[in-house]
Amino acid sequence: MKKISIVIPAHNEEGNISLIQQRIREVFSTLENYRFEIIFVNDGSRDNTQQKLEELANQFEEVKFIELSRNFGHQPAVKAGLDYATGNAVISMDADLQHPPELIRDLIRKWEEGFDIVFTVRTYPKQISRFKRKSSALYYKFLSLISDVNINEGGSDFRLMDSSVVDVVRNMNEADIFLRGLSNWMGFKQTGIPFTAGERATGQSSYNLKKMMKFAFTGITAFSVKPLYIAAYLGFLFSAFAVLGYGIYVIHSFVAKTEISGWASLIMTVVFFGGIQLIILGIIGIYLGKIFKQVKERPNYIIRSKNF
Repeated sequence: MKKISIVIPAHNEEGNISLIQQRIREVFSTLENYRFEIIFVNDGSRDNTQQKLEELANQFEEVKFIELSRNFGHQPAVKAGLDYATGNAVISMDADLQHPPELIRDLIRKWEEGFDIVFTVRTYPKQISRFKRKSSALYYKFLSLISDVNINEGGSDFRLMDSSVVDVVRNMNEADIFLRGLSNWMGFKQTGIPFTAGERATGQSSYNLKKMMKFAFTGITAFSVKPLYIAAYLGFLFSAFAVLGYGIYVIHSFVAKTEISGWASLIMTVVFFGGIQLIILGIIGIYLGKIFKQVKERPNYIIRSKNF
């Protein structure tokens, strides 16, 4: 009997906990020679998520829970589940049922074929706007271009990892963990499975624009120093333009015998280059901030309670 651990981070998901647990049980009822555990990670929920988890844990032996002391974010919550998973393979998925549990069969089948990591590639249903599709595609292309690892377009945190891969992740202590990038960076034998994202069962997503921007910056800076090189190249480029342009302007003034004037253009030039400098300082500041958090070696998460 092989054991499959399923890690599900949950933040204010009281209406979805029982639904996803039931569907996972239905999936494994059709799979022979497999036992499973479901590890719910309560990521600082403010609703009755913890109460629902405790009720489920009392009813079903396979249900485990980890209650974090506060909201640490999606990626640290997944990391917490991975750290305590005991299966021969571990599947991470979201609690809102946009990751269909029925796909677990395909993930396990690919794993049995010899793949160490089986990731999923998300496609959007027809009702999703064209702007959403295009912006998502551009984000992944930009992320792959500017980082040192190839991030799969439509990549998600719905994946299966062999226990040998999970052991590697456990030993990593990155302050800003980015599992999608780590999955590709580690190597191993990988394959992908496409799926169409379902609709959220109940509740509203807490993944707002601010969190999306933070996630994007984490992905860009976690695996590459290219933004620092880009900042340096911009500095050289604009300095060269400034020297060349000013030289041409001075020569023209001598030839045409005119005074060097233009207060408005001078101010605009100063403001423009000042903005470029602030952008460059911001890029450097992001990397310094990551170093600052890393050297303190604080844990990715703090556990308040667990039932195992």
